[in-house]
Amino acid sequence: MLRALIAIIFVVIYCILSVPLLLIETLIRKFNPIKAELSMLRIVQCAFKILLFICGTKVTVIGLDNIPEDEAVLFVGNHLSFFDIIISYSQMKNRCGYVAKSNLEHIPLLSWNMKFLFCLFLDRDDLKKGLEMIQKAISYIKEGISVFIFPEGTRNKSGDDANLAEFHRGSFKAAQRTGCKIIPVAFNNTANIFEAHFPSVKPCHVIVEYGTPVPYGDLTREEQRNIDGHFRTIIKEMVIKNRSLI
Repeated sequence: MLRALIAIIFVVIYCILSVPLLLIETLIRKFNPIKAELSMLRIVQCAFKILLFICGTKVTVIGLDNIPEDEAVLFVGNHLSFFDIIISYSQMKNRCGYVAKSNLEHIPLLSWNMKFLFCLFLDRDDLKKGLEMIQKAISYIKEGISVFIFPEGTRNKSGDDANLAEFHRGSFKAAQRTGCKIIPVAFNNTANIFEAHFPSVKPCHVIVEYGTPVPYGDLTREEQRNIDGHFRTIIKEMVIKNRSLI
């Protein structure tokens, strides 16, 4: 429980300190938006790395070179934990927006940070807002901002990392409409940081692998028709392969 308490205190302190930071970055953004956005990205990455250190999380990263530095892509990954975002965001080389649950949009300070960093809020019960979110993701990629989405739509709570739920086809619309590359991302053991023994936080070893980028146009017609199942299979195979590394 001590680690969890320290982690919570750290997050609260960061959110408070982020207010003047965001005000400064918002001012800089008016004159040099990319510089401000990259600066805030690095600040948040530093905070996330400190949080992972507090939690005692050892992260093994595979395929880091597959993350592009100057190209917007669609990241798609399996979802085991809240920490999936913290871990992967710490490794982004350029601007990237994550698709998150709409209820996070109403949390003071946190939502302000998320909006500044291009997070997209998905309301699964509102079809119109869902379509608007997809359009926003498409516009982000066209502007050079990557998008990270979890096609399962919710966390895997089965206790088996490889027991992936069915992927939602709509998660791939941004790639279909822009032709951008799709990068499959596989997480192993991240639920053991927190969710597997809530409310405690425990030290553990996790794996994240970034697969080979796949241009949408390089997919066969059959792979495009079954794009959700195609990438689900790829990620599942990556998860199973990496079990031996934990």
